[in-house]
Amino acid sequence: MTAIDPQERQELLSRYAERYAEIASLAGGLAHEIRNPLSTISMNLELLVEDLVGSEDARDRRMLDKLHTVQSECSHLETILDAFLQFARVGTLELVPVNLNDLVTSFLDFYRPQADDAGIEISPHLEPGLPEVDGDDAVLRQMLMNLCRNAAEAMPQGGRLEIQTAVELDHVALVVIDNGHGIDQAAREKIFDAFFSTRPSGSGLGLPTVRKIAQAHHGTISCESEPGQGTKFTITLPVRSDNPTTPS
Repeated sequence: MTAIDPQERQELLSRYAERYAEIASLAGGLAHEIRNPLSTISMNLELLVEDLVGSEDARDRRMLDKLHTVQSECSHLETILDAFLQFARVGTLELVPVNLNDLVTSFLDFYRPQADDAGIEISPHLEPGLPEVDGDDAVLRQMLMNLCRNAAEAMPQGGRLEIQTAVELDHVALVVIDNGHGIDQAAREKIFDAFFSTRPSGSGLGLPTVRKIAQAHHGTISCESEPGQGTKFTITLPVRSDNPTTPS
């Protein structure tokens, strides 16, 4: 097999990046075009519901039930559009030095009230002296949010959410563990496929977006899970090459 010249490889990557950016832009534009009429539909549905809410007429009550069903479907579609836009925008990153311990701590300050409301106990275990990674802070924060949302959905009655960081040779690991209902082998093989979901109301883009974010940062993601035993997601990201704390 003939090796690819480094310059040729860079040119190929550049072309792929340009093509991806073009496709992502088109997809994002299409999603926005769908969102505009959807917002108009949702607004008019709300007005119709307001007109019927106080009515005792049986026909009006039946119409109100149908309107609530349509509202629910519109809300579901809006959720899918939001997830799709997030998925499509991952390609372009603004890389800066990021300390995952600082990012996790800041995120948990924001997320803890939601966890408390859901009866979820958060247990962080962050390795001291963690070396920095090259990352997009906002995108990595979204990755962590998606993982925590996924964990919360697996623990509808509450549970325990453990978030760990650690150094693994020249990589930093971010680990999210829940004690929820777990994932069987058939589903584990598909959880990173776009639009696959084990929940009827799921967008099927949360975990594919997490994988896409990890890969965009030259990292990896793995999942360990068994039904009834909870789930563990591990993200590994390369340590910055010029980091003074990089392990030798």
